[in-house]
Amino acid sequence: MLPKRRLRWAVLPIFAVLSTVLTGCSSQEFSRGWLPGVPGVTNHTERIVNLWVGSWLVLYAVGLIAWGLMFWAIIVYRRRKGDTEIPPQLRYNMPIETLFTVVPFILVLGFFALTARDMGAIEQKVDSDYRIEVIGKQWSWDFNYTDNNVFDSGIQYQGDGTEAELPTLYLPVNKTVQIDLVSRDVIHSFWVIDFLYKKDVFPGRVNKMYFTPQVIGDYKGKCAELCGEFHSMMLFNVKIVSQSDYDTHIAELAAQGFTGQLAADPNDPSNLNRNGNLPGDNPEIRG
Repeated sequence: MLPKRRLRWAVLPIFAVLSTVLTGCSSQEFSRGWLPGVPGVTNHTERIVNLWVGSWLVLYAVGLIAWGLMFWAIIVYRRRKGDTEIPPQLRYNMPIETLFTVVPFILVLGFFALTARDMGAIEQKVDSDYRIEVIGKQWSWDFNYTDNNVFDSGIQYQGDGTEAELPTLYLPVNKTVQIDLVSRDVIHSFWVIDFLYKKDVFPGRVNKMYFTPQVIGDYKGKCAELCGEFHSMMLFNVKIVSQSDYDTHIAELAAQGFTGQLAADPNDPSNLNRNGNLPGDNPEIRG
């Protein structure tokens, strides 16, 4: 029978495997490094997943080697029963010192090169089929469908669980989209969780995103930059729909009178009135 100490070490790997299985993680989630979403939501997501998973595989390998060497040194050079002398004292070991300098340097260069490659591809300007202006405001979002000259204005989420009230951005599937990000007041951050990418939204500056939505479905978005009291309620939805459904939504906005484009000038005092972002028609509420 194994001693209790050895038994505990033998149980650890089993416990780790059981923890992974019992959390309900699917093979797809495991292969994606537990990143959210489904494969191929946009033309960039798999590139991001590959960089993430590949980086972790390298780091796990380095970790296993480092931990293996550490435990090897602990076991092989441990103080044995009857040892009373001080072991030989070494000031340094040039091969090991060189190894500990060169390997991290190569890893940093590798991670930098791969990240720069993927960031360059993701940020590459492309000819888009549609251009949409996303305006961040405390604490909601406005969407200008620039090519169609219509808009959709969001109101602040009240936290009552009714997600139908959230502003919803419609995107046509398999069409290249350019998103222009601007802010009316403070710094926000536009984050569609399943897209695995976010970008800051600055007042007085336009940031751009280029991507192609590829999987029809409903997705959640939020502000990822602390922007004030109700930052946690600055939520929105994204619907990737067919071309016909997209055209129908644009026609509905036009029929409701939401024609033209909303302004996003942070120097316009009227754009800094947060009361206009609240629900309801009561002037005492909306200002």
